[in-house]
Amino acid sequence: MLGPLVNALVIVICSLAGCFVIRGIPPRFEEIVKKAIGLCIVYVGIKGSFESQRVLLLIMSMVAGAVIGELINIDKLMNRLGDWAEKKLKMGGAAADAPGQTKSFSQGKSKGFSQGFVSASILFCTGSMAIVGSLQSGLQGNHETLFAKSILDGSISLVFSASLGIGVLFSAIPVLVYQGGIALASLAIRDYLTPDIIREMSSVGNLLVAAIGFNFLIPEFKAAGFSAIKVANLIPAIFIPWAYLAIEAAVKGASF
Repeated sequence: MLGPLVNALVIVICSLAGCFVIRGIPPRFEEIVKKAIGLCIVYVGIKGSFESQRVLLLIMSMVAGAVIGELINIDKLMNRLGDWAEKKLKMGGAAADAPGQTKSFSQGKSKGFSQGFVSASILFCTGSMAIVGSLQSGLQGNHETLFAKSILDGSISLVFSASLGIGVLFSAIPVLVYQGGIALASLAIRDYLTPDIIREMSSVGNLLVAAIGFNFLIPEFKAAGFSAIKVANLIPAIFIPWAYLAIEAAVKGASF
């Protein structure tokens, strides 16, 4: 659990620094840095998705995962969780009651908290580094991948929290649960995880990372009719290759 714990702790520290140390940076610098990070995220996500050796499985996973996620409406659930956390911590109460503030301002604060929580949670929990790093921590006691991921996540949370607020800090909770869960579960399912499964799951996860990057660039494309991607509703797609390849292996084994 050392790797997941360090990763979560770095996100908390860097988010606090972003909220209270560099929050006052001029908006134009904040905007250009967000776009730069968005472009980098798109590149990293697309590059990672090229590792897939089963393109049809990747497409099938994205479609099936999107249907499942939309039925469950994970995006709505995660936003509700973010709003609940905000209300419990009274992040938006003062702003809503301040003299001269309108309801739309309060809603904007709430949206910012939820957006920061949801976007950061998905970004930090998906992709090959989160999956492979957690597996290495659990199976081999090797935390180097998650330590490297911590540096990347810390840099991103520093900028994200400066623009989206304290919601980014709370993404450390799903990061710890998700990566810690994989690390612990890997001990019980080590016989069922093959390199093919890990590779295909990582490829799908990287496509979701690219979607996060596109969402950061979306203001530039609104004129062309694009809207934000509900990336949370695509999360089930990550697990489709696991189910498919496990069933395929079982069928092949039964045929002999």
